[in-house]
Amino acid sequence: MNLLRPLLLTLGCLFALPASASNDLPSLGDASSAIVSPEQEHQLGRAWLSMLRGQVSQLSDPQLKDYVESSVYRLAETSQVQDRRLEFVLLNSPQLNAFAAPGGIIGVNGGLFLYAQTENEYASVLAHELAHLSQRHFARGLEAQQRMQIPLMAAMLAGIVAAAAGAGDVGIAAIASTQAAAIQEQRRFSRQNEQEADRIGLVNLEKAGYDPRGMPSMFERLMRQYRYDRKPPEFLLTHPISESRIADTRNRAAQFPVGGVEDSLRYQLMRTRVQLMYEDTPGLAAKRFRAQLEEHPQLDAARYGLALAQIKDRKLDEAGASLQPLLAKAPDEIVYNLAQVDVDITANRLDLAQQRVERLLSLYPDNYPLRQARANLLLKQNRIPQAEQALDALLKSRPKDPDIWYLVAEVRGLAGNTIGLHEARAEFFALVGDYDQAIEQLDFAKRRVRNNFPLAARIDARQRVLMEDQRLLQEMMN
Repeated sequence: MNLLRPLLLTLGCLFALPASASNDLPSLGDASSAIVSPEQEHQLGRAWLSMLRGQVSQLSDPQLKDYVESSVYRLAETSQVQDRRLEFVLLNSPQLNAFAAPGGIIGVNGGLFLYAQTENEYASVLAHELAHLSQRHFARGLEAQQRMQIPLMAAMLAGIVAAAAGAGDVGIAAIASTQAAAIQEQRRFSRQNEQEADRIGLVNLEKAGYDPRGMPSMFERLMRQYRYDRKPPEFLLTHPISESRIADTRNRAAQFPVGGVEDSLRYQLMRTRVQLMYEDTPGLAAKRFRAQLEEHPQLDAARYGLALAQIKDRKLDEAGASLQPLLAKAPDEIVYNLAQVDVDITANRLDLAQQRVERLLSLYPDNYPLRQARANLLLKQNRIPQAEQALDALLKSRPKDPDIWYLVAEVRGLAGNTIGLHEARAEFFALVGDYDQAIEQLDFAKRRVRNNFPLAARIDARQRVLMEDQRLLQEMMN
C-alpha cells in the first residue's frame, strides 16, 4: 500500500476544492470562487473518498449507516449547505473523530458514539462539521494561504487524513506528524473558522429540533477527560477546545429557548450497538448491561444491549427472553425485530426469520436495513436468484455503496453470472480507489461477452469512464 497517496490526494483537493456555496455566506471576493467550479469540487471529493475507503477499515453495519445518514440529512435540511449530494464513510475506530471534506463528504468514527452520551451531543459534532462545508472554510483557507509553501497548504486537510490514522494506519499517522509545524501555523487561521462553525452549528441544531446545549456539554466533558493527556484524540487536535470556546458556546446556547428532544431511544440503541462492536468479551458486556437494568429496570437500551451480548455469546434462548419485553412494548420496532431475526437465523429458524422480515417490509418497504436483511436471509436460504434480484433492487437506491457491490459480486458468482460478477467487482474496486483492478475486471468481463454487442459496448463505455477517472486522479496527484 502506498501510504503517500492519501496525503497527495489531500494536497490535490486542497489546491482545487472550495466547498459548496451559500446565499448567506460572507463576501469572499472573486479569488476563492474562481479556483474551481462546484462540480469539480464534487468530483474531487468523491475521488478523495474512494482513496480513503481503500486505505482504512470501515463499519458496514446497515443499521448504523442508516442512522448516521438520516441524522445528517436531518441536519442538512435546515443548514446552509446548498449542495446536498452528501456521501458518508463510517470508520472502524473507537477513537473520537468526525470530519467533513469538501464535496460533501461526511466521515464519522465509531468512537463518536462511544463519547457522545446523548443524541444532542452527537448532533452537535455533525452540525459543526456541516457548518465547515456551508461556510466554505477550505476554500477560504486556500484563498488566505495560496502564497504559502506547499507543506502549509497540505496541512489544510491534514486533520482529515489523520482520521485514517485514527482508524489504524500508522504509516499515514507518521506522514501527518511530519507536517506538525505547518498544522500549528494553520491553526492560527482556523480558530476563527472553528468559532464560526460553532455558532452556525448552534443555530442549525435548534432549527433541526435538537437542543443546542448539547454542544457545550460535549465540549466540557471532552476537556475534562483529556485535560492532562499527552495525546488527545484526533478530534481535539483538529478542533482544539479552550475555556473561551466552551464559554462562548454555553452563552450562545443559553439564548435559545429550552426545547427539542432531550435524547432519543434510537440513538441510545445505536450507541449500544457500537459499544458491543468494540467489546471483546460478550460476558463482560452482558454483566454491565445487567447491572444497568438492576438500577434502572425500564432502561430499554440496556435490555437491548444485554440481548446483543447474549447473541454474540450464542446464548440464544436467553437473548430471546431479553428481547421479548422489548417486542411486546414495541412490536413494530425495526431494531428489536432485526435482533430477533439474528437470533432465529443463528438458531437455523430461517422460516421464522423470513416471516418476520416480510412482515416488517410490508410496513416499511423502503427501509435499507430491512432490505439488506432480506437479501442476507435469501442468501442463507440458498435462494440465489431471489437474493440477486433483491440486491439489484437495493443498488438502485444505494448505487455508491461499496458494501452492497461486494455482496452483489458474491451473489452473482454463486448464480453463475460471471460477466455480472466482474462488473460488480469493477464497481467495488472503483469505489475504493483501486482503478487498476476495476479496469482489469471489465477486461475479464469483455472476454466473456462473445457476440453480445450491446453488452460489450456497455462494458466498454463503462471502462472508458473508469480510465478517465483514473487519468484525472493521476494528474491531480502528480
